[in-house]
Amino acid sequence: MSDSISSPVTELLSANGIDYQLIEIPLTEDKKPIRNLEELLRNQGHDPNSVVRSLLFKTSSDKFVLLGVAGGGRADWGTLRKHLGEKKLRMAEFDEVPEATGYVVGAVPPVALPEEIIVLLDNSVDDFDNVVIGSGVLGYALGLKTADLKSLMSGVDQGQFIKA
Repeated sequence: MSDSISSPVTELLSANGIDYQLIEIPLTEDKKPIRNLEELLRNQGHDPNSVVRSLLFKTSSDKFVLLGVAGGGRADWGTLRKHLGEKKLRMAEFDEVPEATGYVVGAVPPVALPEEIIVLLDNSVDDFDNVVIGSGVLGYALGLKTADLKSLMSGVDQGQFIKA
């Protein structure tokens, strides 16, 4: 087990003086995160619903949009299209994720992303005092205060982007 990892995410957190907890997520033999992630997080004192999933979309105008959403909420496609001023939107293909973000599927954070990606943050993060985000390194996640995450994301649009 590693006591530390280095990624653009951890560098961003450190540069901003933000404390975080490194969470090791054991991988299966085929390099996929374990299935009982919820149990692992609960055992380490984290609410499994506090995981901020990074959902990547591609617009009809070839822009990538990343939506950070906590819990199990599903994206509201109509709301997203309207907010973005786009007629069409689709989930990014598996191989487009690392191409667009620089991170592998399963480790994509909602911060430390290429400038051309439009980032949105769903209000669901406000339901938690602490959240868990992708670390940028497969097999690890980061726990931090929601207020700290939101301070890093102060320039992004936040709203209700999931179905209630």
